[in-house]
Amino acid sequence: LPLYDGSGILVISHTNAAINEIKNKIQKHCPKLFSYPNFVGTIQSFVDEFLAIPLYRQIFKTKLNWIDTDRYEEELFKLFDLIAWDKDYDQPTKWFYQRHITRATVESKGNGTLTKRICNQLIRDEVGGLYYDFISNEIKNREHKVVLKNNTNKKYLGLKDIIFKVLRNGIISYDYAYHLGEYYIYLIPIIKEIIQKRFSFVFVDEMQDMDSHQYNLLENIFYDEGNSCSVFQRIGDKNQAIFNYVKAEDVWTDRETVLRINGSQRLSKPIARVVKKFALFADEEFDIEGLNECTIKPHILVFDNTTINQIIPSFAKIVKVNKENGNLVDTKNLIKVICWNTEWNKLEDIEDVSKLRLTDYYNTYRKIKSKPKQDYPCLKSYLLFYDKSRKTLGSIKKNIVGAFLKILRLENINTADGRPYTSNKLLEYILLKDITKYDQINLYIFNWAINIVKGKINDVWNEMIDYSPSFLSVFSDNPLDKSLAFINDDLSEIPAVDCSEHGTTNYYTEDGLKIEVTSVHATKGQTHSATLYLESFFDRGYGNYESERLRNQFLGTQKVQETLVTIENSFDKVIQSAKMVYVGFSRPTSLLCVAIHKSRIDEYLSKISRDDWEVVEVEASE
Repeated sequence: LPLYDGSGILVISHTNAAINEIKNKIQKHCPKLFSYPNFVGTIQSFVDEFLAIPLYRQIFKTKLNWIDTDRYEEELFKLFDLIAWDKDYDQPTKWFYQRHITRATVESKGNGTLTKRICNQLIRDEVGGLYYDFISNEIKNREHKVVLKNNTNKKYLGLKDIIFKVLRNGIISYDYAYHLGEYYIYLIPIIKEIIQKRFSFVFVDEMQDMDSHQYNLLENIFYDEGNSCSVFQRIGDKNQAIFNYVKAEDVWTDRETVLRINGSQRLSKPIARVVKKFALFADEEFDIEGLNECTIKPHILVFDNTTINQIIPSFAKIVKVNKENGNLVDTKNLIKVICWNTEWNKLEDIEDVSKLRLTDYYNTYRKIKSKPKQDYPCLKSYLLFYDKSRKTLGSIKKNIVGAFLKILRLENINTADGRPYTSNKLLEYILLKDITKYDQINLYIFNWAINIVKGKINDVWNEMIDYSPSFLSVFSDNPLDKSLAFINDDLSEIPAVDCSEHGTTNYYTEDGLKIEVTSVHATKGQTHSATLYLESFFDRGYGNYESERLRNQFLGTQKVQETLVTIENSFDKVIQSAKMVYVGFSRPTSLLCVAIHKSRIDEYLSKISRDDWEVVEVEASE
């Protein structure tokens, strides 16, 4: 660098975390890669900077101020409410009601009041995702399905009008940025050639995690039906696509020439031998060669209802034994317990002992911690100290809701199952209790966030003080008591908060061994020394657990694609299970354990290869 013709290198990944990892490992060796004319960033940041923002300026002759889904939806809701029952626009709410009433009736199980609330929420969800397709002149929803296309239809005219009002205010959603990118190329086709000449080399990391609209946009620009002047290199593993909707036909299709990387520096031979059996995409050339020299066989930990609480201690014991005898020499990496599905939303699921998720194995696990990153001493603090690094209302709204969660905690008000409220649970409860108050609090939060941006902190604070009794009345008949000091105190200085113990409930510790308990999604891309995979309940159909859907892969008698041919339905569940297991099982360098209930393994336990697996019965505590 610099390249001889003045062009640059483009590096794209799916998440900010991946981009940060690239920067941390490369920037000190090659700082020029991170300055003009090169670009290293997420797919969203690339689309925003090179497509959506320039196109917006072309159309509206002004600057695009906000690329934020929450802000876009809030503005759209507010304008929709003005035309919802307007006869000039044929009362669009009536029409949306007809679109969703059948589903709402089914979900409410005939409860008339609940049916109306659910239907209203479904309407809001659809309205929030509406956008105008500049190419087809149609109004579509967030699933990119056509909602209205007749441009003389009164509802079409009303919805198009409010969408354009939001756009003219300089606000688009993240997804809208992709559509504007597509329209930019449609409107000015030469832009593809300009971008290709800007970037001679394009590297897309974690290609399998791209959604179809992201994938198609990249293909259109940088492959260009084989006519691109850019070298376009896509890198990833189709078997690890767990961040988008998975199906048998993967979005990513191979070119004529594919470089297969079969050697794994991470995996040992015993782990690689097991992992490859769960690969969804495994043609004749597919293989995983474990290059790590560790010889520990993967373990199956067999448990029952009486020993479920001893699974993690048993795993810890296996780790310690292998450390002591010198088999587990990799101690620099993490040791983790992982699970696909983590928490329950319904009380009846929590009480059903046949259904297991992460919280059933490890009761103190919390997906969303019971307190914010900093547990501020007063309500006003939440309004002052929010994440100002990004130009978005999201972090402000999160802090406002966080303040209400603190009020509930101080008043000792919890959910029906005795857990502290999360932001989602709080809003869901208000929605089911009183739709009017649900709409009210959402409007308040939005207006307060806007005013905080404008610097009107004291005005917002005073309004929240006045609103707090009404807020609490939704949850309790008791007046404000224990939270009054928190609500009314005005502290000018916020003491430093020790966050070192943040999230300690998600760690199991024993004799100096610290094991994190988390989700499969949270560990994607990580390397562990040892991993325990806990299978979890996921719907009914072709089996409820991974060991049921993938029994033939545990036995080594079928490839996943062969299993799919033999079943008549539940394809998606088998595919999702295979990808989740593949990702989870391929985290550790040395020790892989998987816990399976005795009732789900007894009938084929004798058939499992002891060359591949070591089977261990989890013992009850003494």
